[in-house]
Amino acid sequence: MSSRISNTRPKPDKVLTDIAEYVAGFPIKSDEAYNTARLCLMDTLGCGLEALEYPACTKLLGPIVAGTVVPDGAKVPGTPYQLDPVTAAFNLGTMVRWLDFNDAWLAAEWGHPSDNLGGILATADWLARTRLSRGAKPPVMRDVLTAMIKAHEIQGVIALENSFNRVGLDHVVLVKVASAAVVTHMMGGTREEIVNAVSNAWIDGQSLRAYRHAPNTGSRKSWAAGDATSRAVRLALFALKGEMGYPSALTAKTWGFYDVLFGGRPFRFKRPFGSYVMENVLFKISFPAEFHAQTAVEAAIQLHPQVRDRLDAVKKIVITTHESAIRIIDKKGPLHNPADRDHCLQYMVAIGLMKGTLAASDYEDGAAADPRIDRLRPRMVCVENKRWSRDYMDPAKRSIANAVQIFFNDGSKTDPVAVEYPVGHRRRRKEGVPLLEAKFRTHLARRFAPKQQQAILSLCHDQQRLEATPVNEFVDRFVV
Repeated sequence: MSSRISNTRPKPDKVLTDIAEYVAGFPIKSDEAYNTARLCLMDTLGCGLEALEYPACTKLLGPIVAGTVVPDGAKVPGTPYQLDPVTAAFNLGTMVRWLDFNDAWLAAEWGHPSDNLGGILATADWLARTRLSRGAKPPVMRDVLTAMIKAHEIQGVIALENSFNRVGLDHVVLVKVASAAVVTHMMGGTREEIVNAVSNAWIDGQSLRAYRHAPNTGSRKSWAAGDATSRAVRLALFALKGEMGYPSALTAKTWGFYDVLFGGRPFRFKRPFGSYVMENVLFKISFPAEFHAQTAVEAAIQLHPQVRDRLDAVKKIVITTHESAIRIIDKKGPLHNPADRDHCLQYMVAIGLMKGTLAASDYEDGAAADPRIDRLRPRMVCVENKRWSRDYMDPAKRSIANAVQIFFNDGSKTDPVAVEYPVGHRRRRKEGVPLLEAKFRTHLARRFAPKQQQAILSLCHDQQRLEATPVNEFVDRFVV
């Protein structure tokens, strides 16, 4: 007997239309969101510039076919490359994420909303140069900041109540979805074309988190977001060419995203799309550490003066933390590469105690060979604080708390040092902004001559002038 499955095309899933309506029709009126987006732009590009110091990153950059230059293509900041927007998005997205130093968002799902800048800036620069070649008006940087705010919001609001990591999927699915939505709109796409692009992003096979966790932790976690945002640009280009979408990509019985990959559960939403995520985003300011460990490293650095001369006398180190940190970065046993080390809570705390600082170079093989690290790691015990686990999920708090206490062989001990909110948190924004700007200056100095550094800084510190600057002129300031 044949089944009676309807072949009537349904209306698009509400999640798809809500995203399209928000991207195409919602006005961003928050000055705080635009100011924070400016800071995010600076910080994100700075992180990408620092990544250019690492051959493991740079070997993946450039055109797919060596020597290819795309006339009127997107330029990749800090490099000589001018590429098609899909490849440029991969390049910049990979640079941004390589060192785990760009912004973060922690909720039921975590992730890094500024990963979307790879697709946003590459698309905007390509549009600017192609429009100028036709005598048309290029997009300006306010358009980029608006797209950043909306991509942050799509990724972050979906993440508030919906955990992809608990079903084994990587958070870069949200980068692909958010980037697909905003870059389709930037290209002039209609609401229907935005729906089509976003539906294809959900239909895609999604990345598994295997590359983020023992025993497979590896460098793909550093280019996965570049892959996602570049895929989004490709899907947006398809949509603009009239490629069809799939209206029940999420809800289709048996074959849709919910049934295949999300345990049959529909997404839950706590709030509508607005500008909440950009306003509350977390900046990684002081050191490149997986964000669940930021406050633990801050606490360890505070303890450094008390323990630096007594490391051989340490009996036990108690790290009091929250559930997500225990689940994601509480790691024992051998660590095989930098990607393994920067997702190990014990490794990061050990470096903080030993050196009183933590830099990207501390994850490299040479630094990891210091025998003191593996003497300290087995002495560490992670303990969950239930209140901190609740506060982590509380939308009014969004704390990322850790405490560190050292016990010595002679029976003495330090006081516990607790830090509930990292310096990059909204609650510490006044304290954090000068440090974020200093971080940006440091990253610019790695790549550019003083005159070029000053021109970039002057523009980035002037909100109105930055917003009015054509995108191609902004990107040209970062060309080497």
